[in-house]
Amino acid sequence: MRDVIKIPAGDSEYIVIASDNSGGVGMKNRDVVSADYETVGYFCFRVAVMECIAAGAEPFAAVLHNFCGDNAWLDLAAGVEKGITELDAGEIELTGSTESNFELMQSAVGMSVLGKLQTEHDRCSNPVFSKGMGIAVIGKPLVGEEVKKEGEYIASLQLFREISMLHSVVTLPVGSRGILKELNTLFPEAGFSSDKLESHLNLHKSSGPSTCFIAVYPPEAEEKLKALAKTLFYKISVK
Repeated sequence: MRDVIKIPAGDSEYIVIASDNSGGVGMKNRDVVSADYETVGYFCFRVAVMECIAAGAEPFAAVLHNFCGDNAWLDLAAGVEKGITELDAGEIELTGSTESNFELMQSAVGMSVLGKLQTEHDRCSNPVFSKGMGIAVIGKPLVGEEVKKEGEYIASLQLFREISMLHSVVTLPVGSRGILKELNTLFPEAGFSSDKLESHLNLHKSSGPSTCFIAVYPPEAEEKLKALAKTLFYKISVK
């Protein structure tokens, strides 16, 4: 199952809720990875909104939970707004709260994104795997300092949205569990293992803030995907 909650909101509409969090990444002395808070806000929003869109929903609101201190709010919010602009998906309202009573030793951020899902666009259920399906990863799995140093290998939100909207293409962002775990989330009945798959990418490596995503597609859609993703297209072959 996808990492979202689907709540009925009428005869043919649902509210989808997706979330993500970030810890130890920011501007505090004890943070594991040093990054400005605009970058932290952007990538935290990115993960949650990708989960929402992959389920077939149109995002309309984002909720930011800031544990980095009052001074971090504006930069975190600017990062979320940067993601909203890149997504080009219409108006997304931003709200949230800051923990200002106590100061944490490390940075921490939480993010929830809400989207509206029409019944005919519902992709919350897992597809059934068949040998005729094409599987590709768009972008490379990156984590920590790699995210800052290898930005050219990160799939953009705009690209993700464009591919997610293609007919018969199913997408799923890859997070800290890695490509193989996400594939088995998408196709639990397939029971994929490393020796059953061929790829130029490390299938076990964390993709951090969803720097890449899985695309499952009919064979006739492969050339279109390659044209959109260009050098970020990495095919996975099933033995």
